[in-house]
Amino acid sequence: MKHANHHRLILIERVLLLKSVSIFSETPESILAEIAHLMEEEDLAENKNVFKEGETGNCMYIIFKGTVRVHKGSQTLAILTDNNYFGELALLDTETRSATVTTETECILYKINQEPFYDLIECRPEVIKAVVQNLSKRLRDVNHKLYELSKK
Repeated sequence: MKHANHHRLILIERVLLLKSVSIFSETPESILAEIAHLMEEEDLAENKNVFKEGETGNCMYIIFKGTVRVHKGSQTLAILTDNNYFGELALLDTETRSATVTTETECILYKINQEPFYDLIECRPEVIKAVVQNLSKRLRDVNHKLYELSKK
């Protein structure tokens, strides 16, 4: 990617990025600073797989810039863009990925790996509380959508 070096975020910018992402929006800045230290930048060209369905997951991604498509085969499940995240279940368990994620545009992603995240939540259990609350909300939303679809 051409101007990747211009986008490297300093710590405070990483904290602001985390704060803008719903999964971490309620997390205090002091803890976000610790999570920010774990973030690894990845620059990907258009039409590259971030990961494939069936691969073992061990990290989540936050989109700083760009657009990705979450899909199963040719069926699109979601289009995600700046300040969105994906792969978050892999922070909690090492299961296989349930879908493929492909870049639609050039992307700057920040990756958080499971192992250092586990180390962090051992000393900062409030981090896991925020993650679980957000996942619970997502699950409730999915259940509601399924219920609405079942009534049609």
